[in-house]
Amino acid sequence: MTAEAYNVWDFERLAEEKLEPGVWGYFAGGAMDEITLRDNVAAYRRWRLRPRVLCDVAEVSTATTVLGTEVSMPLLVSPVAYQRMLDPDGECATARATEAAGTIMCLSTIATSSPAEVAAAAPGLRRWFQLYVFKDWGVTCSIVDEAVENGFSAIALTADTPLLGRRERDFYAKFVLPDDLRVPAITEAAGRSVAGPLSEHFELVSASVSWKDVERLASHSKLPVLVKGVLTREDALLSCESGAAGVIVSNHGGRQLDGVAATLDALPEVVDAVGGRIEVRVVGGIRRGTDVLKALALGARAAMAGRAVAFALAAGGEEGVRRVLSLLQDEIRLGLGLLGCTSPDAVGRSHVERAYDLPA
Repeated sequence: MTAEAYNVWDFERLAEEKLEPGVWGYFAGGAMDEITLRDNVAAYRRWRLRPRVLCDVAEVSTATTVLGTEVSMPLLVSPVAYQRMLDPDGECATARATEAAGTIMCLSTIATSSPAEVAAAAPGLRRWFQLYVFKDWGVTCSIVDEAVENGFSAIALTADTPLLGRRERDFYAKFVLPDDLRVPAITEAAGRSVAGPLSEHFELVSASVSWKDVERLASHSKLPVLVKGVLTREDALLSCESGAAGVIVSNHGGRQLDGVAATLDALPEVVDAVGGRIEVRVVGGIRRGTDVLKALALGARAAMAGRAVAFALAAGGEEGVRRVLSLLQDEIRLGLGLLGCTSPDAVGRSHVERAYDLPA
């Protein structure tokens, strides 16, 4: 079925057709009026590419480095929870496809596969671990330890979810997590399996998480810690001061505080604030390879895609994820060449301009 999918929009349509409405609403939806959810995608229309010509693009490479790690392209796989609701192999299928693509996958704390299972499924995968800090610090450390022991090379601390956003699609659909859904980290934190409303899982997450946890996690894990959820100059500066190795400009896919800036619009402010001291990544709204190029031009070291991969997993399992990552890499390569660049490092601020004639 996915052989006839030629872009992320095709995968989105196929996923919606395949999934039960409540599950589709959970993965596709956002908070409250979903203003930020829609704006994450719309923001890419507000920037135009400025190509240069006669630049000799006979040899174009999409390869780059992120935190010193070589990757095949400046697009990483963002953490997405509960992936076995999309495909029976869940995160393991995504891991194998990401390994084949030669890029980095970030595994969610509330994954339906453990760090050990993902590492076994894709031994050569370059992998990061996204972390929610639980109320029980001992449980948090235990989960981090498993990630470290299984070759995860960075911790992405999610900073924008001390409380769960109001996701009204879930209310209308009466969506609850299936009784048989296995979520290893939640089972460890609760001491038992927890099903029912999503809020039951997030009641275990600490609302007291603070900047001191960046240093605590770095000291405990000996891994670089990225702060995920930064949207402002102020928090970008605090990330640098706290010893973070990088930031991820994110609004949680429009699923937390509705009405905040689209991540692409927030990106320049964050990039200017860090001033090259730490790396910046951006997640939210990526649907095309040209979106990735716009993010690079505005200062991101790489972009991350979550829903694009989730749609592909739902539509076609591991092969779906392989295909969508391949399509996006092809779009990045083509876009680089047509932009007049032979590599991601050649993309700069002069390659974009604000499209003021488009609606905000």
